[in-house]
Amino acid sequence: MLIKNAKIYTMEGRPIENGWLRTENGIIHSLGEGEAPDYSGEIIDAGDGVLLPGLIDAHTHIGMCEDSLDFEGEDTNEDTDPSTPQLSAEDAINPMDRCFDDALSAGVTTVITGPGSANPIGGRLIAMKTYGKRVDKMVFKNPVAVKFALGENPKTCYHANHETPVTRMATASIIREQLYKAQKYMDKLEKASQDEDEEEPDFEYKCEVLIPLLKREIQAHFHAHRADDIFTAIRIAKQFNLDYVIVHGTDGHIIADELKEDGARVLSGPFLCDRCKPELHNQTPKGPGIMSKAGLEVAIITDHPVIPIEYLSLCAALAVKNGMDYEEALRAITINPARITKIDNRVGSLKAGKDADLVIFDGDPLQLYTNVKFVAVGGKRVK
Repeated sequence: MLIKNAKIYTMEGRPIENGWLRTENGIIHSLGEGEAPDYSGEIIDAGDGVLLPGLIDAHTHIGMCEDSLDFEGEDTNEDTDPSTPQLSAEDAINPMDRCFDDALSAGVTTVITGPGSANPIGGRLIAMKTYGKRVDKMVFKNPVAVKFALGENPKTCYHANHETPVTRMATASIIREQLYKAQKYMDKLEKASQDEDEEEPDFEYKCEVLIPLLKREIQAHFHAHRADDIFTAIRIAKQFNLDYVIVHGTDGHIIADELKEDGARVLSGPFLCDRCKPELHNQTPKGPGIMSKAGLEVAIITDHPVIPIEYLSLCAALAVKNGMDYEEALRAITINPARITKIDNRVGSLKAGKDADLVIFDGDPLQLYTNVKFVAVGGKRVK
């Protein structure tokens, strides 16, 4: 298809005031400024609307915690064991959950989704498109990361179960113990592969799935709100040389200089909600702007269903209202989450060779009254 007469935010440079974009075989073929080239296929006239890459929500539980259901559709937390790295999100996701359609209607075409934060080690997260009927065809990076959780959530869950962990110390020790076990398991496997006299260790699934994490082939996503929990995440990540991302980072704006010093990346949010627990005491929509201006790479997230995913752009607008640079807020729901989670080879910006995930707004994308008028995923119109 060919899209013409659009203001284009490529997320790769300056906006194109009057531009065109052509797709071919589900990929962005070319784009430019001024009069569109001749084209014999489907032509979409943006009517001076705004063209963006499909929006990205880099931390959700979409498809895991289904709309309008209680326990029957709740597959977010296997809270019977505090260490469950072997769990994989695609085994729980229901792509028929209507929230995927809500996401598309708001221009959100890519999500990171997976287990929640009841367990110190919750399982593996995946990157997927929001259009499709079969999760296997929607997923395009599996796994993206292993989910870890610090702070109140594991404490609250297991205190109610009268089990370990009930302190922050125990939460951190469970994570360390599992990582140590995986490290020793990996070392034994490598020795056995190099020396036929060395025996392979007995198969341990929990350790097996952590090998890519220890090799930095996938990331560690640490749920952490409070400053001390954020620093614990960084401490553990450094100890095991993990490629880590801070999820939520509610106190991040208070310690922005420290986080900048460590090169931390933050998936910020949700902040379009109440302060429903003590560790959200310092929650503010000023957070992402403060961290961004301090030089941190920041993305904005909904944590769906905490905030319904269709309000992702509203969250970005709220950040702008509270001091975040406008274009940086657009980046925080497009290229930044893609780069932070290392899926930017496929999505996050409008560039030849990337997936043709496109959204056209009939006005300012961060204006409450603006409508999404067109959505394409992989070059196919879906809205």
